[in-house]
Amino acid sequence: MGPIVKIEGKVGQMMLLGQFDFNLHREFRQASQELLDANEVQEIRVDFDQVPYLDSSALGMLLLLKERAAAQKKNVVLTNCHEPVKQVFEMAQFQHMFTIQ
Repeated sequence: MGPIVKIEGKVGQMMLLGQFDFNLHREFRQASQELLDANEVQEIRVDFDQVPYLDSSALGMLLLLKERAAAQKKNVVLTNCHEPVKQVFEMAQFQHMFTIQ
């Protein structure tokens, strides 16, 4: 199942469900584009509450989203990260590139 997208005011939220790996590439890109295309959205929150695992392709997808969002002056925040996901982000030094909540 692909990400669930919600827009509330200036915040666009993408809730990921299940493993975040290359199999989610197409759905993640479509959900990202929906949030990038919404002019009112200034902050994109990617919710990891339901994500038990992510791989290096997921890191690449997040970096691409950040790059595309920055070009539109939008901020990307990674939220509700559980310990295994946080550990991957720390190894990849994502705390220097993203706000992680």
